[in-house]
Amino acid sequence: MPVPDFVLELRRHVGTAPLWLSGVSAVVLDPEGRILLGQRADTGRWAVISGILDPGEQPAIAAIREVAEETGVRAEADALVSVMSGEQITYPNGDQASYLDLTFLCRYISGEAHVGDDESLDVAWFAPDALPADLQESSRQRIADALAYDPAAGTRFIR
Repeated sequence: MPVPDFVLELRRHVGTAPLWLSGVSAVVLDPEGRILLGQRADTGRWAVISGILDPGEQPAIAAIREVAEETGVRAEADALVSVMSGEQITYPNGDQASYLDLTFLCRYISGEAHVGDDESLDVAWFAPDALPADLQESSRQRIADALAYDPAAGTRFIR
């Protein structure tokens, strides 16, 4: 994913030291129940659409923005389905980061899915029982959380 300008500015001060960043993920379902995934340019693996929140940006709005930028699809966020923190990541350039991820269940509104920026090699819709073998593990969990979401029961944040 391209590094947001505010992170580049932070990196000028802290170098490669660990940063704690807020991110969003969108599990977008079309009317047939298929899930929108992007094949990441940095790893080659498939993943739900995700990105880093800009300072002051509302999380649901950020999730929808990421979907539009990366795939050309217009979606609407229906529910916050999980909040998770991940392990520290060390990128090839030495930068270290940990992410607090907010995952939203989103509904397709319009648009043809296509690669919208340089973050993805491909984008496609997948049936829940036919997900790619090289799907990122974190995306498997986010998809499971979204598909298990029950509006009557609400969101379960504790595993």
